[in-house]
Amino acid sequence: MAAGAPRFFVSHISGVAAFDPAGDQVGRVRDLVVMLRVGGRPPRLLGLVVELPSRRRIFLPMNRVTAVQAGQVITTGVLNVRRFEQRPTERLVFGELLDRRVTLVETGEEVTVLDLSVHQLPARRGWVIDRVFVRKGKKGGAFRRGKGETLTVEWSAVSGFSLEEQGQGAESLLATFEQLRPADLANVLHHLSAKRRAEVAAALDDDRLADVLEELPEDDQVEILGKLKEERAAHVLEAMDPDDAADLLSELPEEDKERLLDLMQPDDAADMRRLMAYEEHTAGGLMTTEPIVLRPDATVADALARIRNPDLSPAHAAQVYVCRPPEETPTGKYLGTVHFQRLLRDPPYTLVGSILDDDLQSLAPEASLPLVAGFFATYDMVAAPVVDEAGALLGAVTVDDVLDHMLPDDWRETEFHLNEDDAPDRDDGAEGGSGADDADGRDVGDDDEGVVTDGGRA
Repeated sequence: MAAGAPRFFVSHISGVAAFDPAGDQVGRVRDLVVMLRVGGRPPRLLGLVVELPSRRRIFLPMNRVTAVQAGQVITTGVLNVRRFEQRPTERLVFGELLDRRVTLVETGEEVTVLDLSVHQLPARRGWVIDRVFVRKGKKGGAFRRGKGETLTVEWSAVSGFSLEEQGQGAESLLATFEQLRPADLANVLHHLSAKRRAEVAAALDDDRLADVLEELPEDDQVEILGKLKEERAAHVLEAMDPDDAADLLSELPEEDKERLLDLMQPDDAADMRRLMAYEEHTAGGLMTTEPIVLRPDATVADALARIRNPDLSPAHAAQVYVCRPPEETPTGKYLGTVHFQRLLRDPPYTLVGSILDDDLQSLAPEASLPLVAGFFATYDMVAAPVVDEAGALLGAVTVDDVLDHMLPDDWRETEFHLNEDDAPDRDDGAEGGSGADDADGRDVGDDDEGVVTDGGRA
């Protein structure tokens, strides 16, 4: 895409970095905000939803965008850092328009929206969505190769964008965000409407949805799980970390919880029941029942092979626990821990039983949250073993679980790099743009008869 290109497809700027004139990164583009207009007129692009490094989402008006280049958006550097809130007459392109089933006006044929083209009006008088990239064929076939003809048509050649659609697909939206980490995709889902959130969750595979659920607030977790078929909900719970799954199950009504436990594999259900037997804010309630456990005659090479598993979090891969058989929790006698750094220092043939850290204290399952937090702070640990009175390893607590329970319930909604009360006031005048801006920079234009209105905004 050439510098200052007057046209781009929305899929090309998903997740791209936004920079100020000095070359410093402001954030990343997460969505586009448009206002639909009557009479088949192309929607006006009001601005971009940009996610700051603090994970706050702000509104960047298009009259603050000086260039849309390959892999980046350049801004004037004048930003309003107030949190973005969608208005009733506004539509989010990625969240609401992609994957929509619309109708070709000429033939009456239903097609699926794969992408949208944005065009800059002459004399820099704003941006509009003027073309639609669609695929013919049955619903749900958006990204299946060879399934249906694709074509680009003018905006006026289709109808159906203004209607509420039930069962909207999510393939294009997921393709747009497929490279996001689970925490970032969870942030995307949290900001979607409940309807769209359920559609995206339904389109994710079980493992990906499990990873995302672990990063969502409890209310979102319960809402999404409640909209899944029970059998699938049980599979997703099995794919989650046991401690996170147990926390989620604890939020459900008793009859729903028992029904899902009955649908789960017996071993997984047993882990869930065992974890839920502990008080929430204790080591037993915080721990995972699936740490890396090795027998003392395993080698360093065996241990390194286990921690190379890409599905393990860094905290879980930081150390291995050496126990007598059985190796499934609750294990045989817990002997000690081998830290990742020690594994890197010793030859591959070394037995882990010979390099144990057996001086490190373990946590009792009833240890309180402050005691657990004090343990991590005292010993500079990221994970710790939980051992019962008989000396069996029950599981391991990781520092992220401790933080999850020590931070405020709404910590995912809180930015730690920029406090909302400390946000500087910004001048959002319409410098370089057409028409006038309202209070937070929405460009309302001055040449659009028939624009859908919102409280005085044309």
